[in-house]
Amino acid sequence: MNQWILPDYVEDMLPDGASYLESLRRSILDLYKAHGYLYVIPPMLEYIESLNSSGQDMDLDTFKVVDQLSGKLMGVRADITPQVARIDSQLIQNDEVTRLSYAGSVLRTKPASFLQSREPFQIGAELYGFKGIEADLEIQTLLIKTFNTIGINNPVFDFNHLDIFKSLITSSNLGHDQLNLLYQAVQKKDKSEVVLLTKSLDKKNRDALIALVSLYGDISILKEAEKVLPQDKVIINALQFLNAMDKALKSNDIKISYDLSDIRGYQYHNGLVFSVYADHCYSPIALGGRYDNIGSFFGRNRAATGFTMDLKNILALFPNGKKVKAILAPKSAEIELQNIIESLRQKGEIVAVDLFGNMNAIQNNCDRILIKDGNKVWKVKTV
Repeated sequence: MNQWILPDYVEDMLPDGASYLESLRRSILDLYKAHGYLYVIPPMLEYIESLNSSGQDMDLDTFKVVDQLSGKLMGVRADITPQVARIDSQLIQNDEVTRLSYAGSVLRTKPASFLQSREPFQIGAELYGFKGIEADLEIQTLLIKTFNTIGINNPVFDFNHLDIFKSLITSSNLGHDQLNLLYQAVQKKDKSEVVLLTKSLDKKNRDALIALVSLYGDISILKEAEKVLPQDKVIINALQFLNAMDKALKSNDIKISYDLSDIRGYQYHNGLVFSVYADHCYSPIALGGRYDNIGSFFGRNRAATGFTMDLKNILALFPNGKKVKAILAPKSAEIELQNIIESLRQKGEIVAVDLFGNMNAIQNNCDRILIKDGNKVWKVKTV
């Protein structure tokens, strides 16, 4: 039998999964709308310079094509966040606070993990134009409400502040390639590699970078960091900010941890960054943080913070297990029957008409049928 073969880590979504994803998308976007986040739909294709505004990592993730109209190199978006930043900077041009939301597919050259798709379905919210902690707290609160909408209990928020790592490497003499290697080593918590790569640094910063690898855990980690990290003003402010976030979020039904070696996307993000985990999940279910500097690429620097999550990944980790429930109705031109069908649909029921006339509910993926009872009255009957 002939069978179309899809590329690795690319998949179809069948009716039950697609229906669940769409219901989540609608519920989440309605939540964001209620909080003042305006929905935008960026294009799938853009010129490569615009898409790669967030750094080298994004360039490696991006599929590239040549525009047959202009001859210029274009890319299929691998992340929607930079596109939304462009919209805020170039199209909306509001000096006040701007709140934007989005939902759509992206395409990546490689999956984030061996169990994830190369075509994630991203949904997220971004807040522009406010640098204060209130903006970060609003984003955290909105993400917590998102998990409540989905039905994810006891999420774990893992925080870091990138000013700590950036302060430690600012005065270093490491080249671009060495910095990338150090970034990878710290991210992987490879202490021996960090020791090797920091030989040329002064003792104070070298010891701090080595210590950074082990600074992860609960709130006590912040006190430990105060002892072992340099008494640099930037680092002190960053630790104070994390303490303030901890106090502000304690009333929420979440767990909070800290990982000062989680420097994911340090070229793209600045300040607070976070990953969110849930029970029995091998990878983050949401990512976010500040990226105040990305607007400068588009000629208009704006304070920015937000989060994004992959709904396909959410479906895989938290399957709904529910089938689409529909009613099978007989094919007939009878006016009474047509009125009953339309009435059911207006009440939110799914009603499919049996075009073949055999009323096989199982074959038509229906759990109920519309038939006449002994009194010749149309009734919905469970099968």
